[in-house]
Amino acid sequence: MADRPFRVLGVQQIAVGALSKTELRSFWVDILGLTVTGEFRSESENVDEDIAVAGSGPLKVEVDLMQPIDPEKKPAVHIPTLNHVGLWIDDLHAAVDWMAGKGVRFTPGGIRKGASGFDVCFVHPKGNEATPIGAAGVLVELVQAPPEVVSAFDRLATS
Repeated sequence: MADRPFRVLGVQQIAVGALSKTELRSFWVDILGLTVTGEFRSESENVDEDIAVAGSGPLKVEVDLMQPIDPEKKPAVHIPTLNHVGLWIDDLHAAVDWMAGKGVRFTPGGIRKGASGFDVCFVHPKGNEATPIGAAGVLVELVQAPPEVVSAFDRLATS
């Protein structure tokens, strides 16, 4: 679609969940060797997470290792185990405006600061009557790419 006012640059993150971050760390950190670079905790999002990374520089990919604060509360960040996929977007506000105009359903909360400090917005896994387009069963996080990420992707695209 030529009128799309934004680009999806690449994968920014994947988020995986379990009842215990210890199990997740055992595989993602101890076995695969990812580096834990931070933590995030939010009562309202029912999440206690470690932020791990694969790679480095502007093209690194986050792997968020999430456990619920209360397994009986929603959102259930451990179900499904692959919780969501995050995509770098070069112009998040333009993307959200354009997608909303096409009937895309977003989760409550709008554009806000995410766990890593970037502006984010989530596309709902399912459409509804008012906004019929969802992400076909997958929770998708749209992440505003900072200038160095946009520049790195642009350099790679032309080489």
